[in-house]
Amino acid sequence: MTENRSVEDAVEAQRAIQDQVDAVDARSEAPEPGPMQAGARTYPVPPFPQGHQSKPGAEHALDPAPLYDAPFYRGSGKLEGLSAIVTGGDSGIGRSVAVLFAREGADVAILYLDEREDAEATRAMVEKEGRRCILLSGDVRDRAQCEAAVASTVEAFGKLDILVNNAAFQYHAFDFDDLTHEHFDETLKTNLYGYFNMAKAAVPHLGTGSAIINTGSTTGIDGSGELVDYSMTKGGIHAFTRALSSNLMPKGIRVNCVAPGPVWTPLNPSDRPNEQVRNFGKQAPMKRPAQPEEIAPAFVFLASPQTSSYITGEILPVIGGY
Repeated sequence: MTENRSVEDAVEAQRAIQDQVDAVDARSEAPEPGPMQAGARTYPVPPFPQGHQSKPGAEHALDPAPLYDAPFYRGSGKLEGLSAIVTGGDSGIGRSVAVLFAREGADVAILYLDEREDAEATRAMVEKEGRRCILLSGDVRDRAQCEAAVASTVEAFGKLDILVNNAAFQYHAFDFDDLTHEHFDETLKTNLYGYFNMAKAAVPHLGTGSAIINTGSTTGIDGSGELVDYSMTKGGIHAFTRALSSNLMPKGIRVNCVAPGPVWTPLNPSDRPNEQVRNFGKQAPMKRPAQPEEIAPAFVFLASPQTSSYITGEILPVIGGY
């Protein structure tokens, strides 16, 4: 049915709506929404006391301390009897993944660079969950060290079911002219060669129902002008995930990726200058960074054959909204 009204009536109707909305606007300015809190506990919001850290970064020295132990998360045997190796498992996302894997019934090997104090704290948490944990110091850029880490894991636990590729190097270069070949090489060798080296060493020990989970990043989706090399590697990790998943499908090995946004871990305070560290995560839609325990359940989901048997080759963004 066609509405029968004049041009004058249409103008009057539009102005009446305009007057109504303008009156609301005049009464009060819309308040600026604060950081979103939707979890089981309240999470820290910027500005933070923390300043710049030296590489590779230490979790025990961060202020505020990252929240990784997920006290409200209840295990249900999703990984019962399985064994896993987590690179970069001493701190940050890797530490929280190790703790939740143990809570779900898995034994965990932690591969770390040299942050022994953080690694020991992670081992204590895994053992508190009633599971075995071994610590392995090594550089994922080195093929032999990756092979030795996998061999040690298999020797300790009798098998390997899950590989979590998580170790990473990140350092900003605000001007492309300042991104040196040495800097570029360090990033690519750690983030790409490291994932490849670990997968090559692990696959011969993985069987039907096993899983590889890679840590990607929102920078691999959207890019970051100050992290050109890091963004490049994370995009490569996303492509590696999809390609490797297709290659390993006949073996029954699933390969997936979690792509976080900003997360409060040692990686970023050891990358950014003081002011950016204090306000880290403020640019996210939730106006705060994630805590590691908010990311780790995604790894549990993708690791468990009970919850993700029909999922492979996927990149799961956990970025705090759009």
